[in-house]
Amino acid sequence: MKLNLKRPLVVFDLETTGLDLVNDRIIQLSYIKVSPDGTEKSGNELINPGKEIPKEVTDLTGITNEMVKDAPTFKQRAADINREFTGCDFCGYNSNRFDVPMLAEEFLRAGIDFDFSKCRLIDAQTIFMKQEPRNLAAAYKFYTGHRMDEDFRAHRADQDAAATYAVLKGELEMYAPGRVDDPDKQELHNDMDELAEFSKHNDNVDFAGRIVWKDVIGPDGKPVIGADGKVVRHEMFNFGKYRGQAVTDVLHRNPGYYSWMLSSAFTLDTKQVLTRIRLREFNNGQAKV
Repeated sequence: MKLNLKRPLVVFDLETTGLDLVNDRIIQLSYIKVSPDGTEKSGNELINPGKEIPKEVTDLTGITNEMVKDAPTFKQRAADINREFTGCDFCGYNSNRFDVPMLAEEFLRAGIDFDFSKCRLIDAQTIFMKQEPRNLAAAYKFYTGHRMDEDFRAHRADQDAAATYAVLKGELEMYAPGRVDDPDKQELHNDMDELAEFSKHNDNVDFAGRIVWKDVIGPDGKPVIGADGKVVRHEMFNFGKYRGQAVTDVLHRNPGYYSWMLSSAFTLDTKQVLTRIRLREFNNGQAKV
């Protein structure tokens, strides 16, 4: 269908060195510029971020440091991008929370005050989530066929718990082995270990995601397999100057970092996880205290 546009719409996406708006940088900018008359213009370019691309980003995007070493920096491209995007509205997926703020930061670092407040900002993810809500009430209706507000009173913890229990049983029935015919959906066994693993959004060690699990990579570049036949994993920092580095290595090289984290504005859970790692390594004789 043809979009009803008042002015050009830039549908865009960014790949970046990470999710920190202050410290991370763009490594790829891709867009489709749709004009009111329906004509489209595409752009896709690699950007030299001026810093190392973390291995996990390369694994995810396929973009390597070698690929961007001769690419222009955002500052070098900023004026041209500014001219291309001026007078446009913008659309992305989760763009209002990340891509637009990141692009604005890069413009400001290049000395260009691109005023997004004058643009219409359309986020396809927000539209999806509002149209197809994923809250408890929506899940209850989907898996039981009943409206939650007809069966329960709203905002009562005991009734929410009962509704959640009904949802879980409905999920196990709908996705039971032999009942799933959609290749994009996974069969679920009535097994709590399997359900716990399937419930993970990521491999956070702490709830805030400041410390994450990563596979230990051997000299051959492949994951190390332990005596139990499983991949050996260790905890790594997921923020700050030690992002991507093993927590145990950092505690060994810079034991003061532990004290800094305990005295800083991190969650108690994060501090507790860090303390457990430190005590474990101390008991193993591998870390300074």
